[in-house]
Amino acid sequence: MSGHPAGPERPSSLPGMLASSLREHPDRVFLRTTAGELTYAGFAAEVHRAWHRLAGAGVGPGDAVGLMMGTGIDQVAAWFALTCNGVLHVPVNPALIGDQLAHVLDIAQVSTLVAGASCLDRVREVAPRVPGLKRVIVHGGEPPAVPSPFEVSRWAGPGCGEGPPAAIADVADDLAVATLLFTSGSTGRSKPCALSHRYMASQGRLHAKYLGIRADDVLYTPFPLFHIDGANLTVSAALAAGCTAALGERFSASNFWTEVRDLGATVFNFMGATLTILLRRPPSPDDRRHGVRLAWGVPMPEWYREWEPRFGFPLVEVYGLTDAGVPVYDPLGEPHREGSCGRVIDEYEVITVDERGVRNDPGGVGEIWVRGRVPGLVMSGYHRMPEATATALHPDGWVRTGDLGSLSADGRLSFRSRLSDTIRRRGENISAHEVERLVETHPDVAGCAAVGVPSELTEEDVKIFVEPRQGAAPTAAALVAFCRTVMPSYMVPRYVQLVDALPRTPTEKVDKPVLRGTGDPARTHDAEADPPARTDGAPR
Repeated sequence: MSGHPAGPERPSSLPGMLASSLREHPDRVFLRTTAGELTYAGFAAEVHRAWHRLAGAGVGPGDAVGLMMGTGIDQVAAWFALTCNGVLHVPVNPALIGDQLAHVLDIAQVSTLVAGASCLDRVREVAPRVPGLKRVIVHGGEPPAVPSPFEVSRWAGPGCGEGPPAAIADVADDLAVATLLFTSGSTGRSKPCALSHRYMASQGRLHAKYLGIRADDVLYTPFPLFHIDGANLTVSAALAAGCTAALGERFSASNFWTEVRDLGATVFNFMGATLTILLRRPPSPDDRRHGVRLAWGVPMPEWYREWEPRFGFPLVEVYGLTDAGVPVYDPLGEPHREGSCGRVIDEYEVITVDERGVRNDPGGVGEIWVRGRVPGLVMSGYHRMPEATATALHPDGWVRTGDLGSLSADGRLSFRSRLSDTIRRRGENISAHEVERLVETHPDVAGCAAVGVPSELTEEDVKIFVEPRQGAAPTAAALVAFCRTVMPSYMVPRYVQLVDALPRTPTEKVDKPVLRGTGDPARTHDAEADPPARTDGAPR
């Protein structure tokens, strides 16, 4: 490692970085979608218009505003309008429904929600459980003429954006919380990571640094802005490098390379499943008809050596999580080391500890702990969840990741497994606990256990073992249909196996290691054998 950083770089907030870009390269393209593009100067004007819309609806400094919108320029402009004006930014997954949606809006104390028109019925349904929600601004459609327990207005309206543009400047306190990004909730309900202005800027700056992002790059992501990948590691990274962020609405295997070419992408990020889907498509003369020079992501598939000969560019692995940022990168210019996520970067400390909390020697397997060498490189805590914060954040500033791994003597990290009960499915971290809780609301279910099982696309699929209530006889297909009504599509189990009783430990916890050994393909229902039509655009 080289010398440790003395302190945060300036500007150390997204508003400050945008102000610098307006001085240095206002006419360079910042955002690009299939619908159009904006220069840095054009984007600043759009931020001004977005703030007029929000302020005109009653939003002010100190509020918490949720953005439950489709990925696009409007969402980025609304995000920056909030951040530039002292309003807490809360991106919300548009797929959320029911209890999960109510929990996210309530724990974040969202008073105003900018929501897509297709989300409004779901928001109205949970409004009685979100007493702080005062108003909803409908994006991409007209507000319906039906009574609502909150004020309803339209995102765009006459007079929006009038008046001289306000100056954009660095924030006074870069350690103040700017954004809440939600975790998967692997040990309970999804938790809102409180992320400072410095965190939001630094993750983009470090990503640009360790991936060698240049001013002529176009960073493409098909993933949403309520994830660190789309927000910090694409938009913030492009801002840090003074280049272009290209936003796709969603991953589509059939349209991926066309969109990469149309948007002029030079760098994109992947999930293990997306690479598998792309590699499995028939070879084509178009496989190298693109301008991509590298792709980064996690996990690195076992067959990664097949990628570059076919598509013409390398894959780079990283290790990170919203709670702690991205402290590990594959060193550029060096071959990927089998089993390693990369090397710990200078700005972070990473250790592994045993079950007693004692630091391991090199090569020892233990829980991965992460700490920034300056404040603000990891989360500030979980918003309004002091007990969860105390569990995850060590008094010395270490974030306990819940992941098992080992470190080599030269600082390379190897990921082994998760301590937490999380299922990794097509880029989403799914809480097994939350799947179980929702399935157990079915009147015929006495108990449920959710596990991850290997997927042919890499990563995992969701399988549930269900113990019916005495006298009840639910079918697996009916349980899957029920799941589609109470959870987002990405959580819906693919596999269902009915069991007489769930195996339990002496302390009455479900014994998942034993359960995994009782999987029976002959008794397992596969929901994808005859899947219903998808209406949310999610990739299968």
